Amino acid sequence: MGVKKRTRKFAQVNSNPTPDMKELSNLQTDQTKKAAQALKQKAKSRPDIIREIPQVSSSLFYQHNTALIPPYSVLVDTNFLSHTVQHKLELLSTMMDCLYAKCIPIITDCVMAELEKLGQKYRIALRIARDERWERLKCDHKGVYADDCLVDRVMKHKVYIVATNDRDLKRRIRKIPGVPIMSVARGKYVIERLPDAPEK
Repeated sequence: MGVKKRTRKFAQVNSNPTPDMKELSNLQTDQTKKAAQALKQKAKSRPDIIREIPQVSSSLFYQHNTALIPPYSVLVDTNFLSHTVQHKLELLSTMMDCLYAKCIPIITDCVMAELEKLGQKYRIALRIARDERWERLKCDHKGVYADDCLVDRVMKHKVYIVATNDRDLKRRIRKIPGVPIMSVARGKYVIERLPDAPEK
């Protein structure tokens, strides 16, 4: 007669824990209690977090901006004016050729200040910007960084087309829904993200 094999049952645990195991479990519960108390104290010391969801403009129909109707208001950037001079383009007539509608070029105080800072090299662009036919906008913020000024203005009021050739500014404006971008390319003005724009 053979010897009966004694096999342990699967996942069998010793029913009488050793004193070391008891100490370990007590230590773990103490640590979790301390951690929970620390979190509660941190939550009490911190004021309530106010989470704000940005209000979507009422003029937006998905990505389509219904507030953009002729005559178009075009915010002009420093870079756009210098490229216009380089390509020897007429500002207003080329804008109207691009959009097939009346356009109102708008120049902010920041853009004027930037052009004045750039000096003699940009004197022709400055002369174009000082033209009485264009609309002027006053800036109420500190500093003369035109990119921030244009982005803030477009975020508040989505009734503008932004005319720029600045790559960084274009990238920032593309993140704002419903704002078209006009730029100088191949000796003419091109528009992007304007659904009613004429196909060329």
